[in-house]
Amino acid sequence: MMNRVILVGRLTKDPELRYTPNGVAVASFTLAVNRSFTNQQGEREADFINCVVWRRPAENVANFLKKGSLAGVDGRIQTRSYEGQDGKRVYVTEVMAESVQFLEPKSQSQGQSQGQNFDRGGNYPSRSNEQDSPFGNQNQRQPQRNTRLDEDPFAGGGQIDISDDDLPF
Repeated sequence: MMNRVILVGRLTKDPELRYTPNGVAVASFTLAVNRSFTNQQGEREADFINCVVWRRPAENVANFLKKGSLAGVDGRIQTRSYEGQDGKRVYVTEVMAESVQFLEPKSQSQGQSQGQNFDRGGNYPSRSNEQDSPFGNQNQRQPQRNTRLDEDPFAGGGQIDISDDDLPF
């Protein structure tokens, strides 16, 4: 048997964090996932999928994701039922997230107003002032150059020495 779900979408509202009587954290949120096709009017529709995550990842989701945040969810579908206030049986289908990935920088989802700057690839920039380091100036690192996606790393025309042992096939 197989029950595996992988989703990428945006949160429709801030996650809701609760704790069980035993103190276990549980967060629930709804992910809006765009469909890969458009309707007859040429509009893209979305599915709104309820997700639940437990323990430490639940606290991380509640602390770092907000309405509109882009997230990736890896988990499984689970159906449960309970008796509603009217006495009828209510069935709920939701994704039990085993892993939630934060797919954009926090500042990007909050309108770039938090003061944390990222390069276009979503990476933290290198520190330019090493004296802010708790270790003083003893960690003299050179800034790391990131390769852009549109740059060809082999454009120099130089020969690359690769052993047959390094090839995966």
